[in-house]
Amino acid sequence: MDSSAPVEAGESYEVTIEDIAREGDGIARVSGFVIFVPNTEVGDEVTVKVTKVMRKFAFGEVV
Repeated sequence: MDSSAPVEAGESYEVTIEDIAREGDGIARVSGFVIFVPNTEVGDEVTVKVTKVMRKFAFGEVV
């Protein structure tokens, strides 16, 4: 499967945390694509750097 993710590892994106995952990570979306961001709260507007991109979601960290 070719990488159709709208985000790229190593890139940074301006996002708003929309939800909290079961594990407690914040959930942000870029073009509908989910990015899990630890240590964030709903409503946070943050710049995240994507650390790992999977097929259906990605992981990022606040920069």
